[in-house]
Amino acid sequence: MLDTRARLLESDFPLIKRRKLETLQVNLGYLCNLSCTHCHVNAGPRRTELMDRHTIDLILGYMDAQHIQCLDLTGGAPELNPHFRYFVEQARSREVHVMDRCNLTVLNEPGQEDLADFLAQQSVEVVASLPCYTSDNVDQQRGKGVFDSSIKALKRLNELGYGLNDKRRRLSLVYNPNGAFLPPPQEQLEHDYKRELMEHFEIRFDSLFTITNMPIARFGSVLLSKGQFGEYMDLLRTSYASENLGSVMCRSLISIDWQGFLYDCDFNQMLHLPMLASSGHLPSHEGLHLLASDRKKRHLSELLDVDLEGQPIVVGDHCYGCTAGQGSSCGGALE
Repeated sequence: MLDTRARLLESDFPLIKRRKLETLQVNLGYLCNLSCTHCHVNAGPRRTELMDRHTIDLILGYMDAQHIQCLDLTGGAPELNPHFRYFVEQARSREVHVMDRCNLTVLNEPGQEDLADFLAQQSVEVVASLPCYTSDNVDQQRGKGVFDSSIKALKRLNELGYGLNDKRRRLSLVYNPNGAFLPPPQEQLEHDYKRELMEHFEIRFDSLFTITNMPIARFGSVLLSKGQFGEYMDLLRTSYASENLGSVMCRSLISIDWQGFLYDCDFNQMLHLPMLASSGHLPSHEGLHLLASDRKKRHLSELLDVDLEGQPIVVGDHCYGCTAGQGSSCGGALE
């Protein structure tokens, strides 16, 4: 697979600092039952990396110490981690809001037949990937039969009360472009999704998140192989909107990989750009990239009592993906 990392490190993206930490985004491993073309994690059925119980307990302790109120679980398919349900139960017992970034099809996997019921019982917010409301586009991006499996899972979630404006059982769908272009306006696309899914399948959901494809991992490799990388980066740069800087997700979130190492966001994790978590003044662009490239990774166990507010955030050219157009975050458009 072609790697875009070296092309993204040198950047003139504005330097930014952290605010108060609110959300932990935890990658429970790269194992997944799908291999989607847009996946920036390069997850798939053959990946073996999975977070262990010890690391999960360490994270729970960190959540207690830092009074974290939101736990964002991702992967791969996070539900395929054998400790997923333990982690959810422990977080919910602390009254922490839990988000499960679900590919929907995992709800139909052998051995996961009661997974949807578990999520409902624990009042877990389901953030479900559905890159289009038509079968051809979804199956092209995610694999044959994925659309039908996704519709089946969505119907089950609706039966359990998801997508019906109940704060305890929120259902959000996620749109990713099927190519080297920016997402359309989120509000209008959400209207289209709700109309089409209701008309054809009687499916309801609460909100739609539009997320820009990042030029890294599998999608970045596709861009390079098609000779579209430079053109796509030009699109991200020319679409930069400075007003999005104030609400990018990395200001109030940290990403934790399956081994417990820390990153400013999930994208930096995939680019092997560890969190700096250093004291002192904000480095120059040159110094920041040197530190990010050469510094050893910081483990959660080293920072249990460290206040990260005001710390510098590692940036690169991929950050233009979060600030282009209407903006993009794990919670959808920023504007």
